[in-house]
Amino acid sequence: MCNKVWTGAVQVTSLIGMSPYTLDPSAWQESWDRQQEAYLPDREHRLATMLDAVDAVLDGRPPRLLDLAGGTGTISLRTLARFPDAEVTLVDLDPALLAIAGASLAGRATIVTADLATAGWRSALPHSEYDAVLTATALHWLPADRLRALYAELRDVLRPGGIFVNADHMPDDTLPELTKRLLDRSRDRRNARYAAGAVLSWSDWWERAAADPTLAPLVAQRHAIYPTGHSPEWNPPVSWHLAALTEAGFGEVGTVWRGGPDAAVAAVR
Repeated sequence: MCNKVWTGAVQVTSLIGMSPYTLDPSAWQESWDRQQEAYLPDREHRLATMLDAVDAVLDGRPPRLLDLAGGTGTISLRTLARFPDAEVTLVDLDPALLAIAGASLAGRATIVTADLATAGWRSALPHSEYDAVLTATALHWLPADRLRALYAELRDVLRPGGIFVNADHMPDDTLPELTKRLLDRSRDRRNARYAAGAVLSWSDWWERAAADPTLAPLVAQRHAIYPTGHSPEWNPPVSWHLAALTEAGFGEVGTVWRGGPDAAVAAVR
């Protein structure tokens, strides 16, 4: 299998460098989904809500969609299941997650390697304009100034009337004590599942990936990219995101989904 990877304007052969028989993408996708659902029990509901918002701006057309910081392709796969004729671009920097995404998507999406921490990431895109940009539980790794700038860059990537949706940890400003209790309860339930072996933790998942013969060299590349891990998580309240999106020039900005301390904010150009 030869997956397409775009770096700048140059198309090169697969980042993965493997046949489909050396990596079982469905097994790794399932493993990743279960690991993520330990943190986000309502993960599928939030993703479905994001796609509902995309559907609302399409007028029946297949979307051209950008899966931002797309990791293993969670959003891309669900987009293609709902909109089979969608034109999807997935952007990420992590070589191990991109390998799983490329194998899972099997040529149904364009896979792009780019660093969202730099303003030049847009030069790697195969299109200048998209109907929708979706991202979930990813942008909290960016510092405030960079995320604010990225929001402005995303506005320029969207067509007029296009939509951006970001689902992440976004606490409600007016419920600080309740939010703390919700997070504590969630942590306790998650730790109980780890202790019972019901699901892998984040660190355990990456240990499994590092032990896999196919993924091991890509995990090593990941460590070289992130030698100290990602930057510390930064989870401002939902009001910060709404203000930053308004400052970026979006016409409509609001919250389309909330689950406890998490939310999905939408912005329409």
